Amino acid sequence: MEEYSYFDEDPKKGWGFILAMAALMLFTVMGFGIDLDEYLQHDYLNIPEWYFFMIFSIDALMAVSIVLMFFYRKIGMFAFPALLILHFFMHNYYLSTFLYTDVTNLFLFTGFGMLAIIPKWKFFR
Repeated sequence: MEEYSYFDEDPKKGWGFILAMAALMLFTVMGFGIDLDEYLQHDYLNIPEWYFFMIFSIDALMAVSIVLMFFYRKIGMFAFPALLILHFFMHNYYLSTFLYTDVTNLFLFTGFGMLAIIPKWKFFR
């Protein structure tokens, strides 16, 4: 059967793909900065130590999943939104904070990220 290609794409990463990944990384680093700020104030906010071990691990895994997406790995595509939603719900449940960086990051992933990723999906392994 003949394969139909709706996108005339090659495996070369264009500026749209690179900028989408950079935007995702920027907002992930911003979320890490918020977590770091809360860690520095954990005595005043009465946040347990185990929470920061968990949240910093999630931050690191989110950054790793963006790098995996950049190198065309499907595991990064599935891990990033799952970790992002987990990060958002942990902040919302344990600290009662609504993180706009997480919401913006999810918007970037579903909007601009998918516009850059879907045409290159056949190159993901």
